[in-house]
Amino acid sequence: MAAQVLVQPEIQDDRAVPRAGERITRDAYGRPITYLRVSLTDRCNLRCVYCMPAHGAKFAPREELLTDEELLTVIRAAAKIGFSKIRLTGGEPTIRPHVVDLVREIARIPGIEDISMTTNGLLLERMAHDLKAAGLRRINISIDTLDPIRYKVMTRGGKIEKVWAGIAAAEDAGLTPIKLNAVVVRGMNDHEVPDLAALTIDRPWQMRFIEVMPLEGVADVHDTGLVTTAETIELIERVHGKLIRLEAPLGDPARVYQIPGAQGTLGFISPVSEPFCAFCNRIRLTADGKLRLCLLRNDEVDVREILRSGGTEDDLIEQIRFGVWRKPWGHGLREGDRNTGRGMSQIGG
Repeated sequence: MAAQVLVQPEIQDDRAVPRAGERITRDAYGRPITYLRVSLTDRCNLRCVYCMPAHGAKFAPREELLTDEELLTVIRAAAKIGFSKIRLTGGEPTIRPHVVDLVREIARIPGIEDISMTTNGLLLERMAHDLKAAGLRRINISIDTLDPIRYKVMTRGGKIEKVWAGIAAAEDAGLTPIKLNAVVVRGMNDHEVPDLAALTIDRPWQMRFIEVMPLEGVADVHDTGLVTTAETIELIERVHGKLIRLEAPLGDPARVYQIPGAQGTLGFISPVSEPFCAFCNRIRLTADGKLRLCLLRNDEVDVREILRSGGTEDDLIEQIRFGVWRKPWGHGLREGDRNTGRGMSQIGG
């Protein structure tokens, strides 16, 4: 797979102005930003090797995290300027108190058309049906290996049996299409890539393979363990034959393929080797109330200060627009910029 070369366009002021009939906020490069990834907590019930260091993980004091009402206030403001898609992340979003109630309230916000979640799946067996009833539509579940022992090692203590139970519950609840996420790390799970891909042969799932990223606290895992998408595809094709390229939905970071004859599909997310910055349509809201404008750049806009200093909804909307306008063109990894400032659990996946 040839590397994609992205040419940064010039900033054009009028690109940020909605066209006639549009209710969309655009960044300085004209990209419509409609997708808000909301971190419900920086805590997690696992300690995955590519996400958190084994020791010394940093968590914000509880009082610094957004309350339920503060979080909903930000989403309401974002919805008024064109954000229509919400993904709930963490840390681990299912450990947030009142998460089902939060989903229900988000689903009631005018303009929000889609609510999804990324989770490790450990608590889904008992929560999936309630989340679906509250308004959650789809779910992504992390499963980096099929081996129970290796899963325990990679997650530092997790039980894969709970993940399988969570996947079954999510499917039974109708949180479909099921998407499974695997971060591929050399020397840990790269040899399992063909087996993970085989999950899609008899099931209508999407197995998504993600390149490991050089985030705060785990950059060494990236440095020694990066497996590029091209390598991952080669590993799969050795076993399953030439993959079929499919059309991916606009804005989806995954490049979508299929094993010939399979019910499901394969997605490849390549932030390092084949960045998808040109059609990025998202920003992130961290659990402590910052708008993270790019996952891999240490550049944030504070909305918690507005919420807690008596600011109006118009003030909040202005700050969100300001953040969208400042969204950078790309993450700069190829230029050697690795100042991410935070780990994945602090940012929100």
